[in-house]
Amino acid sequence: MLRVALPNKGQLAQPAAQLLIEAGYLASANPRSLIVTDVANDVEFFFLRPKDVAVYVGAGTIDLGITGRDMLLDSGARAEEIMQLGFAPSTFRVAVPKGTMSTHDQLNGMRIATSYEGLLRSWLAERSINAEIVRLDGAVENAVALGVADAVADVVATGTTLRVAGLEVIGDPILESEAILIRPEKLQTSQAQETFERRLHSVNVARSYVLVDYDIPNNRLMQACAITPGIESPTVSSLQDPQWSAVRSMVLSADVHRIMDELFSLGAKGILVSNIHACRL
Repeated sequence: MLRVALPNKGQLAQPAAQLLIEAGYLASANPRSLIVTDVANDVEFFFLRPKDVAVYVGAGTIDLGITGRDMLLDSGARAEEIMQLGFAPSTFRVAVPKGTMSTHDQLNGMRIATSYEGLLRSWLAERSINAEIVRLDGAVENAVALGVADAVADVVATGTTLRVAGLEVIGDPILESEAILIRPEKLQTSQAQETFERRLHSVNVARSYVLVDYDIPNNRLMQACAITPGIESPTVSSLQDPQWSAVRSMVLSADVHRIMDELFSLGAKGILVSNIHACRL
């Protein structure tokens, strides 16, 4: 039975569960459960603290896990990223009281509060910055106001919490993070793992694309197909009117309105857009 670790709380939890539901898993799971056995798919899910997922996967007791890239690197676990999952984007950044510093080099000799000690320590060593790390379990944005740190290093989504605390980010992000799928390092992939990965990949593809259907005069068919080339090629069908064809193609959802405008200008009629709930490519 495949063993998969999932985050049980935080910004990763709900999107991860939704991703798996769309992939055909967790159909009858109780959101309060710690362990869920998906008998139909022969998968056992373990709901863990997000920061612990990489530790269990790295130890080899779990086959796959969903966590954040920041948490994987901070853990130092012997696990590797195998897929980006496309949700929970964030950056790991340094923030200081407004107007006090502008570059990372000014952190020399400072105290930096963080919940990501491993990640921060590695970055400081790479930059040859000599700073004291103040390890906190959370709410690091209060560390400066309470006098235990001169700066903070934290995961930033919108930055609102930092601004409320009178802090501003400086320099480039230390790390750009998002939800990822991980597995133990150097583990030979099983058929069950490949199936699981394929399903998650298919959901992300389905979320990124839509189906476009339209009718087009045959004398403009090649131009229309150039606008909607699809994955392999568009599907073209004959209509009752021999001078027209029907076309179906997958297009990126981010581009769909531009594509519809171009098709309309070309003379296409009956342009319809449909969501894709699942696919295999």
